[in-house]
Amino acid sequence: MYQEILLAFIVSIDIYLISIAYCNKDIKIPFSSAAVISLAGAMVMGFSLKLSDIICRYISPEMCHILSFAVLLSIGIITVLKSAVRNVVKKLTERGEISLKTDCGDLLIKLYLDDTAADLDNSKSLSVAEAFSLALAGSLDCAGMGLSCGYNDISAIRTAAFTFLAGAAALKLGNITGKKISSLDHDFSWLGGAFLIAFAFFEFFE
Repeated sequence: MYQEILLAFIVSIDIYLISIAYCNKDIKIPFSSAAVISLAGAMVMGFSLKLSDIICRYISPEMCHILSFAVLLSIGIITVLKSAVRNVVKKLTERGEISLKTDCGDLLIKLYLDDTAADLDNSKSLSVAEAFSLALAGSLDCAGMGLSCGYNDISAIRTAAFTFLAGAAALKLGNITGKKISSLDHDFSWLGGAFLIAFAFFEFFE
């Protein structure tokens, strides 16, 4: 069961950081929107685990192990690189060298660079529809971890339940600690990627 809890904890890191970003910009995440974010992550995790379990029935355990490591490592590296890109874009924006304007046409790109871009109407409150868009854009970690760990005989239902609870707790904790963490003026979005990379090596050499 420790693996299921660990998976839920790792994917909740990004949710926690998203909650901090919204708190820092005084954007509220209502209960209904928070439920959508947590539920979407849980469903993607559960579905991915089930799909991985089916796929690994038709390929060798050794191949499953290698593919799991490759997928987790790739997602971790992408997450760390995303943090680096965000820092570069932030500095260029502060210098006035580039300007970012949010619209529906490039929402995914905006969300990649700024999690708070989901508040399309600038209402300072995340609607259910906006929360759904944010959840889908941020489901890469859940999908990747689910697809990578299905062969480990991990319960999809329990992991999905833990993911939902961890996501809800992360949103609440981010709202409580958001101002204090954001006052440090550092980008911590690379943390989720670092944990994924560590988890990939842990699973590979276990």
